[in-house]
Amino acid sequence: MKSIKVLSYVFVALALVALTACFSSRIPEPSKTSEATFAPLETENAEPAKKKKEVVVGFTLQNLSNPFFVAMSKGATAGAMLHGADVITVSAEGDLAKQTAQIKDFIARKVNVILLNAVDSKGIAGAVSQAREEGIPVIAVDVGADGGVNTVVTSDNFLAGKLAGEYIVKRLNGKGNVVVIDGPPVSAVTDRIAGFEEAIKDTPGIRVVTKKNGYGNRDISVSMMETIFQAYKKGGIDAVFATNDPSGVGAKIAAEQAGSDKEMFIVGVDGAPDAVNALKEKKSFVATSAQYPFEMIKLAMDEGFKVLKGEKIESLIKIPVDLITQDNVETYKGW
Repeated sequence: MKSIKVLSYVFVALALVALTACFSSRIPEPSKTSEATFAPLETENAEPAKKKKEVVVGFTLQNLSNPFFVAMSKGATAGAMLHGADVITVSAEGDLAKQTAQIKDFIARKVNVILLNAVDSKGIAGAVSQAREEGIPVIAVDVGADGGVNTVVTSDNFLAGKLAGEYIVKRLNGKGNVVVIDGPPVSAVTDRIAGFEEAIKDTPGIRVVTKKNGYGNRDISVSMMETIFQAYKKGGIDAVFATNDPSGVGAKIAAEQAGSDKEMFIVGVDGAPDAVNALKEKKSFVATSAQYPFEMIKLAMDEGFKVLKGEKIESLIKIPVDLITQDNVETYKGW
């Protein structure tokens, strides 16, 4: 009987040990880190962690038919990724009313920053003012804009025109008839014209025989130059200064069709892929003042985020340009 009691105690003891082991296996030992590293247990009343607010950038540009603006749109995407933001890119198709509506849409969406490549530097002023009244920074890129933008990030367009003009003066030995292909009513174009005029002002032998608006478009410039070639006898035009490369390439096409390409030359602005190809042909398209649109828009994005952080920024930021000719085109990286 005594042995039965002893066995009973043994069984009970073993059972208690087993039960204790069972519970202890479900409760992990606390780590040896400090108590501050432990997260509180969730309860029904606990508030979920607040998600970081997404930053959205609205970007409206002149059009997407020009490779320059295509490169700029790619730069905007890359810049937004670097800042962990989203970017909404829209094309105004050269229409001021459409661009105005796009900015108003950005305001309604409550975007954090607006990047603006203006169709019309003066005409867009009202939309810019409205955005600023709503507390949205506006960064003008490539061309200036009225209405109170925070800054303008642009190529040195005056220098672009000046380099082109100096090259034309040198190549013509200070004497010749020049056609100027103007462009849209934006600051970049007017600055290029001003730079060109500065370059030729002390060379009376260089004469601008006509200045027409090609609207920055290749096909329009082809048609316009065809009319000009008809108005002047063969050999009456020595050079063309085009305020952008699509216009310059259009002038090249028209010159070839008129059989005048061997007696004149063309200088553009942009450094666009089509211009690079034309330079490599070593025919009538001889030079272009190259811009860097991809880097330009990324810099504009950086400036916008500085404003969001409350940092002070310059009112005008100019990016240098380079003259690319048939002689150095092989070393030009392009965009």
